[in-house]
Amino acid sequence: MNLGMIFSLIGGLGLFIFGMQLMGEGLQKAAGNKLKNLLEVLTNNRVMGILLGVGITAIIQSSSATTVMVIGFVNAGLMTLTQAAGVIMGANIGTTVTAQLIAFKLTSIAPIAVGLGVGMYLFSKNKKVKQVGEIFLGFGILFTGMQAMESAMAPLAQMEGFKQLVVKLARNPLLGVLVGFGMTAIVQSSSATIGILMALASTGAIGIDVAMPVLFGDNIGTCVTALLASINANRTAKKAALIHLTFNVIGTLIFLILLHPVEQFIGLIAVWTNKVGDVQSQIANAHTFFNLANTLIQAPFIPLLVKFVNIVIPGDDSPEGFNLKYLDERIIQTPSIAVEQTLKEAVDMGNLASQNISIAMDAFLNQNEDSIKLVYENEEHINFLERGITSYLVKLSQESLTDEQSKIVTSLFHTVNDIERIGDHCENIAELASYRITNILSFSDEALSELKDMYGKVKEAVDLSLSSLGSMNRDKALDVMQREIKIDEIDDRLRDEHIDRLNKEVCSPSSGAIFLDLISNLERMGDYATNIAEVVLK
Repeated sequence: MNLGMIFSLIGGLGLFIFGMQLMGEGLQKAAGNKLKNLLEVLTNNRVMGILLGVGITAIIQSSSATTVMVIGFVNAGLMTLTQAAGVIMGANIGTTVTAQLIAFKLTSIAPIAVGLGVGMYLFSKNKKVKQVGEIFLGFGILFTGMQAMESAMAPLAQMEGFKQLVVKLARNPLLGVLVGFGMTAIVQSSSATIGILMALASTGAIGIDVAMPVLFGDNIGTCVTALLASINANRTAKKAALIHLTFNVIGTLIFLILLHPVEQFIGLIAVWTNKVGDVQSQIANAHTFFNLANTLIQAPFIPLLVKFVNIVIPGDDSPEGFNLKYLDERIIQTPSIAVEQTLKEAVDMGNLASQNISIAMDAFLNQNEDSIKLVYENEEHINFLERGITSYLVKLSQESLTDEQSKIVTSLFHTVNDIERIGDHCENIAELASYRITNILSFSDEALSELKDMYGKVKEAVDLSLSSLGSMNRDKALDVMQREIKIDEIDDRLRDEHIDRLNKEVCSPSSGAIFLDLISNLERMGDYATNIAEVVLK
């Protein structure tokens, strides 16, 4: 190969990968919440897990991306190993979609797809049309890259050195597996490797006998991405990556043993479909058959796969210190799911802040020093979550988001800050409790009853605002707005009544100052509950 061929191949490969990525992003945007909803159907049912993997990979156009995302879910504790195994198997089936698209030989319409995609993306103001335009553009660029690779590799068929290599690969299938593994490990995309194989096949340089072992190795090579992604993950996530590797290695060994019968079967399919001389189509069918059959063979043995990886990587993860329950950076590449997970994390942070309200009021009303300590500990946790979620949102905002997703991300920046401020007011109340204990301050039964009443109203408003945020329920959000009006009215009334008590010398000035500070903190919490509810109403 001369430098011109190499550069042409690299250029074509770059266009192919970029087109595939662009098409995947467009599909994700068009799918919107449908991708998020796919996760909601996930159960311990193996079939559902496999179908989930197929669906997600068909949308995002990358089994590696799906597997990395699964590792992120496992790392975040959102998936069990059994669930992850099913999704990973399904991802291998979903990735065959790209090869089947190539097999249709749509290169001739690539310029039309690019032109149509550019027109829709640049000149339409409708976001749905723009998303479809992005899909067309990615589709066209993918096939343009495919055409460039085919042109670059055409001379290879006549090169004596390459012919000898092909003969060696045909005689030694294991060598073909190693070639496929190496190619995918370098390119980091199994679809790209299959694309290169199909480009070679289009020139007559290789046959199905050479291509099949290479595509087996290609499936093992795609595990490298997941293994790299699991390096900094917890032990359970590493087990998920190992399941992916084990699954593909076992499948490759099975199919190497059955190589010739499988070749004959692929040949029969070619006869049935009138594609006897079409090696590209045979490669696509072999890729689909391998992943489909491998899944059908191994799916019943998922529990054994889980047991195996538990033996290889023993022990469970026991989280130490503070941690983000729902977030993992590996999920960011799938924004529709990442946004939903961030929303869950924000609500979880809010629930912790809500609990801290009760603990802080217990500290004050019952002069409980243990509760004071717990408030400070929880506040530290809340601050940790605020920093972690904000950092995650910054990274997420840099991804390709739909208008709806962008709006939620922007709103969450403010929401997380509002929740953190609720935590700060809890800390203020704990300080007031500490001051009351230290200075032995007493309050009238009337004053304590009023505080309990206002606290109850504020707690209800905060909880309702968090519930509305988690479900995006407008009715609940509107209810919060009404409750805030009542909280403000209570605040004004309590201030007037307390001043009246001071004038009558029913309570001391020191107690009075503390009382006013406390209801002020509670009122501000009500304001922040309103801010959270407003996110839902926007």
